[in-house]
Amino acid sequence: MLRVGLTGGLASGKSYVGEMLAGLGCLLVQADELGHEVLACGGEAYEPVVKEFGSGILAENGSIDRRALAACVFGSPERLARLNALVHPPVFRRQEELITRFAEGAPDGIAIVEAAILIETGSYQRFHRLILVACTPEQQVERAMRREGAVEADVRARISRQMPLDAKRKFADFVIDTSGSKEDTTRQTRAVYESLRRIQP
Repeated sequence: MLRVGLTGGLASGKSYVGEMLAGLGCLLVQADELGHEVLACGGEAYEPVVKEFGSGILAENGSIDRRALAACVFGSPERLARLNALVHPPVFRRQEELITRFAEGAPDGIAIVEAAILIETGSYQRFHRLILVACTPEQQVERAMRREGAVEADVRARISRQMPLDAKRKFADFVIDTSGSKEDTTRQTRAVYESLRRIQP
């Protein structure tokens, strides 16, 4: 089983590349989705996070308001580290469960884990190969602004807090440049997939 990390900055095209790799037969595990699941009511991180950050992060229906939670840790590396310490372990456990089940049916398969901060957290070292999806910062802003409820100042602030894509390149085994057409991104993704198929973990 080949384990591959898929990373990039905000709105850089990770999801498009991930979905295409899934269409080619890879297992796609989206860390952000797992993060939503563990923070949902009844999820493993729900009670510890509410206990740590207080009822002020809760919506009227009792669910965690992710915007309120983000505001709670914004600008505080210590609080962000505490949040990550509560959320990341159950997310990693869920990742491993999905990959283990996939490996049972496809021992020669490729498992792709898509996450924005694989490099920053050091968890990129858990993978055999790392794919970086990259485009220009202005394209990141333009694409992020198409999302519902996007505010340009917030988008630029999020991008500024992330490791620059150029700095991530030195960690990557493959770089898919999404600054061109979708057809070009598709071509690059297929080429990376063919390269991954030839790798023995």
